[in-house]
Amino acid sequence: MNLKLYTLAFSFFALLTATAQDNCSQYYPMQEGASFSYNMYGKKGKLDGSSIYKVVQVTNGGGETKASLNVSFQGSKANESFEMDYDFTCTGDGIRIDFNSLLPNQMMDQYKEMDVEMDVTGTDIELPNNLSVGQELADADVNVAMSISGMKMTIQAKTTNRKVIAKEAVTTAAGTFDCVVLTADIYSKAAFAKVNLSDKLWLAKGVGIVKQETYNKKGKLESRMELVSFSK
Repeated sequence: MNLKLYTLAFSFFALLTATAQDNCSQYYPMQEGASFSYNMYGKKGKLDGSSIYKVVQVTNGGGETKASLNVSFQGSKANESFEMDYDFTCTGDGIRIDFNSLLPNQMMDQYKEMDVEMDVTGTDIELPNNLSVGQELADADVNVAMSISGMKMTIQAKTTNRKVIAKEAVTTAAGTFDCVVLTADIYSKAAFAKVNLSDKLWLAKGVGIVKQETYNKKGKLESRMELVSFSK
């Protein structure tokens, strides 16, 4: 799949803050059936795709709350369409996202059909319940080592320098929201392809991600994503 598109998807999860229940956090509403639709725009402002984020299931047990979610991405090209299913776990102090969940379903299915030996390692994305300006968040990464008929290949994705930098009001097609602003640096590598990006994310209480901007290593805008509708 397109490495840059996967990098954007990884940054989406690496930046966001979410909750599984109201007692876990103030931000993302994790109610079964909740749905959020986004439009994605290219560097020239042209509509370049869309994504839909759905809360599939929420369960409680063992002092933890878990939420299963599905995100579908539809790019401007047929080969830029994929889905991701991932899981949140909330323990009360904050949440974590299983790093194994950050690999697109189609990519994993394709490699299984090819009888590829695969080893996935990484660091779960940890997110505190409360966010304040100046706060720094932990790094996160996922690494995939593969062996195909004796040929070895690795896929890496890492997010660093995660920070809360401001509070701002943001207006999109879905309305006007008071947001906290998060930034991070994103790096990914597959074979000889490398992508370095920086992200800026606007997050609203009770809604979640409202807007996301992605910049290349020269600081120029590469893409923008905005919330267009939501239901919960």
